[in-house]
Amino acid sequence: MAARRDRTHYLYIAVIAAVVLGIATGFAAPGVAVELKPLGTGFVNLIKMMISPVIFCTIVLGIGSVRKAAKVGAVGGLALGYFMVMSTVALAIGLLVGNLLEPGSGLQLTEAARSAGEAQAKAGGAESTVDFLLGIVPTTLVSAFTGGEVLQTLLVALLCGFALQAMGRAGEPLLRGIGHTQKLVFRVLAMIMWVAPVGAFGAIAAVVGATGIDALTSLAVIMIGFYATCVLFVFVVLGTLLRVCTGISVFALLRYLGREFLLILSTSSSESALPRLIAKMEHLGVSRPVTGITVPTGYSFNLDGTAIYLTMSSLFVAEAMGTPLALGEQISLLLFMVIASKGAAGVTGAGLATLAGGLQSHRPELVDGVGLIVGIDRFMSEARALTNFAGNAVATVLIGSWTKELDREQATEVLAGRRPFDESTLTDDGHGAHSADPGEGPDAPADGGSGTGGDRPGATAPSAPAAVPLPAGGGKDGVPV
Repeated sequence: MAARRDRTHYLYIAVIAAVVLGIATGFAAPGVAVELKPLGTGFVNLIKMMISPVIFCTIVLGIGSVRKAAKVGAVGGLALGYFMVMSTVALAIGLLVGNLLEPGSGLQLTEAARSAGEAQAKAGGAESTVDFLLGIVPTTLVSAFTGGEVLQTLLVALLCGFALQAMGRAGEPLLRGIGHTQKLVFRVLAMIMWVAPVGAFGAIAAVVGATGIDALTSLAVIMIGFYATCVLFVFVVLGTLLRVCTGISVFALLRYLGREFLLILSTSSSESALPRLIAKMEHLGVSRPVTGITVPTGYSFNLDGTAIYLTMSSLFVAEAMGTPLALGEQISLLLFMVIASKGAAGVTGAGLATLAGGLQSHRPELVDGVGLIVGIDRFMSEARALTNFAGNAVATVLIGSWTKELDREQATEVLAGRRPFDESTLTDDGHGAHSADPGEGPDAPADGGSGTGGDRPGATAPSAPAAVPLPAGGGKDGVPV
């Protein structure tokens, strides 16, 4: 087991080295660096290929482990309510900082920037609320998987999860099969992760080669302001909420998720770390149903970083164009764009298209100004993704605590480093067994199995597939392997 952990450790060292090499290549040979962009795009596409199966298996197994549908509804309702409140707080903070900084004052719009803004407006064409809601329903039961639509996959998984729950014992063989399918998905994902250094090198080299130092210098105000706002939101707002409600330090939680932040930083997509967040939250002590419902839902609805980005970017464009937005215009425009951005959390560059589409529908004369930030959008995309990811991690812990589905002793041991996350368990078939999820009480399976809903009556724990293979050291295993 130690050898596997060591190899994974070297993988993330290689990612750091690849990022540094990519930056150096971008400055030294920008023309060559730009041509390396397909390396980064290919890696992100490989990750995105696995997202629909991960979400489907996680949600179906999470719902299937709960005997009462009301419990799932309570967790989902609490999660959605929390997401709405925090998105509103993020919008308010973005508005406050944006109006104080006035970052777009004094900039001039060039013809090249004007053309870039028009292109982004076409890519992010305005979508009505009705179109958005209808778009959640897939054409067929399997088209959500082939089309890579997160919200459609979420809907199909919820329907299948509740259907299997209603089937009772007759559905247990199917749940066991889905558990084994999830092991296959995580094994494929682990194979893909070994090309992460190549993807990170290509992505970073391309963006540095395309933008250079001049673009970063001229637009430093909005970049610094945006990053500072994201830091303020994560460490002050989320950190305070996490400490008050759970007693957990946000610094300890983010340190525990350090490798995931590194992966997001190199790909600019929070989606690349979604499967690992699910596994790590369960290892932390959050029950499988809460993790299985909160994390995938949060990836579509808990977009704190995107809310801040849309707020500050809108104010920036309006200032740069010499037509500042009135407060009422700011609020209505930003609420529209936050709704339009649902489901795009893991798509690199989706925030820019959403910004252009929102401006096109509310203030068409401002669309040209979107071209001013095209050059730095990749760097802002990284901050968006990091903030969205941190927000979802905090949300999972909070909701686990509020629903009494958080094993506090396990969380304390994990964050203290005494029960480290075992990377090998993402693919190791021998460590899928765990005790019943904390706080499940009467909703847990009658045989006291792992809570997947697929355990045979009286079966021993090792034979039951886990919804997300967790490190030995969580649950009843006690100590790392």
